[in-house]
Amino acid sequence: MLKRTYALRYVAGQLVKRIFPGAINQPLSPTAALPTVGTLRVMVWNIFKQQRADWLWGLKNYGKDAQLVLLQEAQTTPELVSFAIDNYLATDQVPAFVLPQHPSGVMTLAAAHPVYCCPLREREPLLRLAKSALITVYPLFNDQLLMVVNIHAVNFSLGVDVYSRQLWPIGEQIVNHQGPVIMAGDFNAWNRKRINALYEFASGMALREVNFIDDYRRKAFGRPLDFVFYRDLRVVKSSVLETSASDHNPLLVEFHRS
Repeated sequence: MLKRTYALRYVAGQLVKRIFPGAINQPLSPTAALPTVGTLRVMVWNIFKQQRADWLWGLKNYGKDAQLVLLQEAQTTPELVSFAIDNYLATDQVPAFVLPQHPSGVMTLAAAHPVYCCPLREREPLLRLAKSALITVYPLFNDQLLMVVNIHAVNFSLGVDVYSRQLWPIGEQIVNHQGPVIMAGDFNAWNRKRINALYEFASGMALREVNFIDDYRRKAFGRPLDFVFYRDLRVVKSSVLETSASDHNPLLVEFHRS
């Protein structure tokens, strides 16, 4: 049995909080919306547990001016937590598993407080370690609510049953959400069955894939691992930045409301 799933919330000047699935915050004023200034800038990056020496430099420079930063394999070291609370209003992380000192899992850094938070975990069937996902919802300046899904998909499994099972609870929430959606992360879609399952899921959720002209995404067996999908938004710009700061390259996408 998995331990009860929760997110850790980091906000400057406040104690770290545990947020359990389905947590809804009090209604926020319009001034609490994501400060998009017409364009929503998002960075998606598997940060490789901050094992490379220049990860912090990369985070500061690649994610500059991003209102949302979706990290996978983010380890809550003091340096990362300090960066998060110094530069973003709210940061939520779902501990997938606990390393000797710091939990590791998906982490979403946002320039606004979420009005809804749902952490999710799925255990790797072979390694018995867990992968995590995080659903957060943020107000936009036009009174819409943006759902953001940050996911690190299970990697080692026979067939796609567990892979698809990790997507099911996410799909239930996307279907019931009225408004734009961004779903992104490291999907570990390294074979035909996995990529087919992912595309079938995205199609069923009416999600479109962000394309990259110069596609430097990390690949395994010739297939990219990192993706960004969206709904009810318009892509203005997309790019993949080559870096040695992780074993994955960060994805940058700029959206306008559709």
